[in-house]
Amino acid sequence: MRDVTHAPGGVRRARYAVAAVFAVHGAVTGSFATRVPWIQDHASLGAGQLGFALAFTAFGASCAMPLAGRISHRFGSRTALRGLLALWTLSLVLPSVAPNLVTLCLAMFVYGASAGMADVAMNALGVEVERLLGKSIMSGLHGMWSAGALVGSAAGTLAAHLGADARLHFALAAATLTLLGFTACAWVLDLQPAEDDEPPPRFALPPRSALLIGTVGFCAVFAEGASLDWSAVFLRDRLESSAGLAAASTTGFMLTMAVARIAGDAVVNRFGAVRTVRAGGVLAGLGGLLIVLAGHPAVAMAGFALMGLGIAVVVPLCFAAAGHAGPNPSQAIAGVATITYTSGLVAPSLIGGVAQATSLVVSFGVVTALACGLAVCAGVLRTAERGRGEVSRRASAVPDPRP
Repeated sequence: MRDVTHAPGGVRRARYAVAAVFAVHGAVTGSFATRVPWIQDHASLGAGQLGFALAFTAFGASCAMPLAGRISHRFGSRTALRGLLALWTLSLVLPSVAPNLVTLCLAMFVYGASAGMADVAMNALGVEVERLLGKSIMSGLHGMWSAGALVGSAAGTLAAHLGADARLHFALAAATLTLLGFTACAWVLDLQPAEDDEPPPRFALPPRSALLIGTVGFCAVFAEGASLDWSAVFLRDRLESSAGLAAASTTGFMLTMAVARIAGDAVVNRFGAVRTVRAGGVLAGLGGLLIVLAGHPAVAMAGFALMGLGIAVVVPLCFAAAGHAGPNPSQAIAGVATITYTSGLVAPSLIGGVAQATSLVVSFGVVTALACGLAVCAGVLRTAERGRGEVSRRASAVPDPRP
């Protein structure tokens, strides 16, 4: 691929632009998560049926994610991201207009497919900007995703508190986010394939070195996906909270995720990847314990906040470790991304299935066990610590890009 971004300071502007894209992507997720109870009631679904419908999100993403590379190769990174991001923001409307299980499954398939393709495209551009800058920025980019999700969930909390129809809420959110995303994409890197570049394969197995790293990411993203889509339902159904308070639990989770990710690079540089993830696993496990034992909404909300704080920086560190784990960094990162992303999409449906068979308390007991696994498995990220040292040495040899 060759970069056709020629303007002075283009890389710096591309960094801010891709950060804005991450925020827009997150805002869609945050908007959706806070209105899951409304969608459940509108389609007249039980917990198991809701979980089944949410599983189509994972199915759609798994089918469509391999297409993102080919689309970027065909149209160039900027045009591809602009189109895929618009498809994602507009697909937010679909779940709210689904009147039953069948139509909701179809809506979630499209929602997941567009989410996955946009996610792959923006992460690929984030990695390229990081390479050009010679320093780590992925935690900050994921922090912007969390910040966007926080804004989306805050708006959703307000809409739920006011009793607004989710169809109107999602239509307004989709129109606003589509415009913002289209504008931000004007300044992302414009990577075009060289004449002798072959189209990327539709599917490639990740190297063995990426599987253990992907397992760590799986645990973190499983907890994230479960908390995003089920925290509001947990407070409403288990603790009989109001719609506004239930939605606020999702906002609190997003807040701690955003703060931890934005500060993540500094923390990891101070304490290292392994110790950071181990400490995060302890915090996430404590949060899960509070959720399981909660007898009052405030306790559960504190648990979700601790869960977000503990798992926040795990995925960016998994990407960093994968990039230094083998001879083919791109393939390793793609493998880890597929494992972790699929985990986040599968988690809500599995939580629903367990809740249908037992209870939501048991479901979040499973989440707590996986969160504690982060503390046990953190050692596989030692490659990320070695990689940061190499990035620092490269950065010291790269001239300051500022004009």
